[in-house]
Amino acid sequence: MPDLDLVLMSSDHDTVDSVAEQAVRAEEHGFDRVSMGETTGWNIVPVMTVIAERTDDIGISDDVISPFSRAPTVLGQTALTLHDITDGRFRLGLGPSSPAIAEGWHAGEFERPLRRLRETVDVIRAVYAGGDVDYDGDIYDLGGLSYDRDVPEDPPGIDLATLGPKATELTGRFADGWVPQLFTPDAMRDRLEDLERGADLGDRDPDDLRVSPIVRTFAHEDREYARSVAKQMVSFLIGAYGPFYGNSVAEQGYEEMVEEIRAAWEERDTATMADALTDEALDELAAAGTPEEVRDRIERMGAIDGVDAVRIGFVAGMTQEDKEGTMAALSELGE
Repeated sequence: MPDLDLVLMSSDHDTVDSVAEQAVRAEEHGFDRVSMGETTGWNIVPVMTVIAERTDDIGISDDVISPFSRAPTVLGQTALTLHDITDGRFRLGLGPSSPAIAEGWHAGEFERPLRRLRETVDVIRAVYAGGDVDYDGDIYDLGGLSYDRDVPEDPPGIDLATLGPKATELTGRFADGWVPQLFTPDAMRDRLEDLERGADLGDRDPDDLRVSPIVRTFAHEDREYARSVAKQMVSFLIGAYGPFYGNSVAEQGYEEMVEEIRAAWEERDTATMADALTDEALDELAAAGTPEEVRDRIERMGAIDGVDAVRIGFVAGMTQEDKEGTMAALSELGE
């Protein structure tokens, strides 16, 4: 079984102390890495700093920072600072973002997101290299200054959260890891071919890339309760959380289902959205049910050739007791 990572949901916590305590519990349960996202809530950089100070060995990542949110040089600074704070446990996560976040929150224009992502990685690499950062790209034109501290020999890896074939090829060519979400096992295998093609184009070894798909997970002895709660979140990600997850799931053979979920979202009918998510799709895209069922589905994703870790993502609506039970159920995989 590959590594098990845990995605922390900051929206479930009222204080940073509470998030940090969840990370401590994840370390106690044997998880290899914790991560958390950033949208319009907390700035996650100070939150990750607190987590680093409260934990000893567990890796720390973000899932993910938008390249529209900060200058690429600042992202490089941030990654190197967190490298020092965590004693080398940090990995930087980036993604193409979405129109809602880029335009509605960061006051940018959601144009050429993949080109921006590629150039952001380039600039961060230049910051990592030390010396003056000189870059003349389509999006960024900068130069003349350098990172004003010593740079480490082992700077943080850069993971990209991408979905489509071209974006995943870009990940294989330029990044250090891939963090996909809402893929069936068969679709994961197909998309890994795009990742490997990108690695070949970049003259890189695909085995050096850390592949860690996120699987939304809820283990509970009350099977129907777990599945009902999971359906609410998975259907929301497909129908309401920007266009990209829905497009990706539709391309995996669920076009009619995605259309039904999106139509329900137009009416803000979340109950109908959840009902439209079929049991078969839930079992392929997530892991929800009894502890035994959940372990089986996580093992199935982890058994895919090329997958190095499975990122366990909680679902909205879980209580702390539900989370403890899910973590305990999955800790058996490492025994």
